[in-house]
Amino acid sequence: MKLYYDPITVNCRKVVAGLDLIGASYDEEQLNYFGGDHKQPAFTKINPNAELPALVDGDLELWESNAILVYASEKLGNKSVYPDDPKIRADITRWLLWESSKWFAACYTYLVENVVKPILDDKPDNAVLAEHAPTFHNRASVLEARLEGRDWLCADHATIADIAVAAPMHLHAVQKLPLEDYPNIRAWMSRVEALPCWQKSDPVPHIPPELLAKLA
Repeated sequence: MKLYYDPITVNCRKVVAGLDLIGASYDEEQLNYFGGDHKQPAFTKINPNAELPALVDGDLELWESNAILVYASEKLGNKSVYPDDPKIRADITRWLLWESSKWFAACYTYLVENVVKPILDDKPDNAVLAEHAPTFHNRASVLEARLEGRDWLCADHATIADIAVAAPMHLHAVQKLPLEDYPNIRAWMSRVEALPCWQKSDPVPHIPPELLAKLA
């Protein structure tokens, strides 16, 4: 398997951490997201959506980060992070779909305004953040309720669902996600952040110092 990715992006961090949790080995080709490498013909032949990451395994060219996690789990036969039990699998699928369709966007506005814009020498738009806040809190309340009395989303240990749902929050401090009223999310995120796979996929070492300084 070969992974095309930039370690600083949300979905690439998800896949790098997830593949490590799964125990999958792979070759890699790092692309520069801010440099537009993902829009070049060599990559769009693999992913016509011009989005990172993508995984190539023989004649399979696979995009969509959550699909990559499911495929790698199946290929490696990892029944811990993607159990055989159909109810648990359905639950994991539910959270993978929720993350991609609802949670990603709920967190991404904060990433754009408080991280991407400063990196690009622009200022956060507080009006955009204020308008978006109700959407974030609606989604966060769903996750908070799910985590009541639970350490992990779908099992008694971390699964690919935890990695996927944590990914949009991966820079939550500099994103300035409003998590004050969500103790269950904060406690769960601390458990995710303690996972070796999460620690090894930290994007900060890959961010150029001159860009990182803009987020201080």
